[in-house]
Amino acid sequence: MSVEVSKIVQGVEPSATLAMSAKAKELKAQGETVYNLSVGEPDFNTPDHICDAAVAAMKAGHTRYTVASGLPELKQAICDDYRKRTGFEYKPTQCVVSNGAKHSLHNAFFGSLNPGDEVILPAPYWVSYAELIKLSGAKPVIVQTTEADGFKLTPDAFLAAITPKTRMLLLCNPSNPTGACYSRDELAALAKIVVEKDLVVVADEIYDHLVYGGNGFTSFPTLMDGLQDRTILINGVSKTYAMTGWRIGWLLAPEPFAKKIGGLQSQETSNPCSISQYAAIAALQGDQGCVEAMKVEFEKRRNYVTQRIADIPGISAPPMGGAFYAFINISAHLGRKYGGVQVETSKDWCLELLQQKKVATVMGSAFGCEGYARASFAASMETLEIAYDRIAEFLA
Repeated sequence: MSVEVSKIVQGVEPSATLAMSAKAKELKAQGETVYNLSVGEPDFNTPDHICDAAVAAMKAGHTRYTVASGLPELKQAICDDYRKRTGFEYKPTQCVVSNGAKHSLHNAFFGSLNPGDEVILPAPYWVSYAELIKLSGAKPVIVQTTEADGFKLTPDAFLAAITPKTRMLLLCNPSNPTGACYSRDELAALAKIVVEKDLVVVADEIYDHLVYGGNGFTSFPTLMDGLQDRTILINGVSKTYAMTGWRIGWLLAPEPFAKKIGGLQSQETSNPCSISQYAAIAALQGDQGCVEAMKVEFEKRRNYVTQRIADIPGISAPPMGGAFYAFINISAHLGRKYGGVQVETSKDWCLELLQQKKVATVMGSAFGCEGYARASFAASMETLEIAYDRIAEFLA
C-alpha cells in the first residue's frame, strides 16, 4: 500500500504569506531585484545583548533538554514582564513556552476545542487561524468586519454569530492583517458578551508593543474580573524583539489548563530550543531601549505609507493603529488589464504586481477578505519608497 495523505491534511491550505515570500525569493534567485512587502517579519537584526546571551548560554553548556513547558526562569521573566506592563499577575505555573506563537495557538486550540465546537473568527484574519481551528476538529465561524468600522468586531455582529455550539472567540489585537487596534471600551463591550454567553477567548497579543499615534494597548484579561479564568493569552518575542527565527512563543492560561498543555507538548515536541529560551530571558529582562527604537522607526514608516496610500488614486486603507501592515483596498482596480493580462481577483492582482513590478504583497482573499492586499511596512524606507512608486505605476 502506498503512502496516502490523510483527509485532515488534504484539507489544509498552505500559508499564503509564506507562498508569496517563496515566489519573491524565486525571482530574486533568478537575479531580479524584488521589493518584498509580503512577510510579517521585522527587518532589524536581533539586538546584540540578546545574541550575546545566546552565545553565553552555549558556552555555559545550556544545550540539553529543558523542562518540556519551558525554563522556570523564562516563565518567571514572562510573568514579571506582564505584571510590569499591566499590573496583572500570572504565576509561572500558568505559562507554557512553545516553539513560536503559532505553536502556542496550536496548543490552545487542540487543548480546549472538541469536534463540532464553533470558534468565532473576525475577518480579515491571519492566514493560519482558520486552518489551525479546522485541524483541531472545530469549525471557524467567519464574521466579516468592514473597513467603515475599522475592521473591528462589533458587539452586534458578535452576538449575531453566537449559536449553541459556540465555544470560543479568537481575537487578534493589534490586528494582522489590518493594523486595527481596539480601544479599552471596544474590548470591554466584547468581554461583557463573552462572560454573559460563557465563552472562552484566545487573545493573540503578539503585536502588543507595536501601537502608534497615541493609541494605548489593553490586554484582554485585565478588562474585568473573571476574564483570566476564561482567557488563553498568546504572545512571544518574535515581533517585539526581531526574533522571528528564534521560535519562542507562549501562552498564559488557567493553571489546570496550562498543566495539561505542558503534558501535550511533552509528547509532541518536548522543549523549545534551549538557547533561544536563554536569549528570550535576556530580551525580557534587558534594556528595553531597543524595543522603543524599533517602534519609533515602525511609526515613521507607518506615517509614510499612510500618506503614500492617500496620494494614490482609487485605493485606501483603514487607520493602522498597531502592528506593521497596511490592508489596502484595491477593489476599484480589479476587473481590468495590466500589461495585457486580465486581473479579476486580489490573488491575480498580487501575482501580476510581483511579476510586472517586482513588488511582493499578499492577496486579501488569503485573509478572508477579497478586494484587498496586505503590504507589510517592516521594510527599509528605501524599499517602501521604491515599492510604492511601482505600485502607483502599476495602477496607472
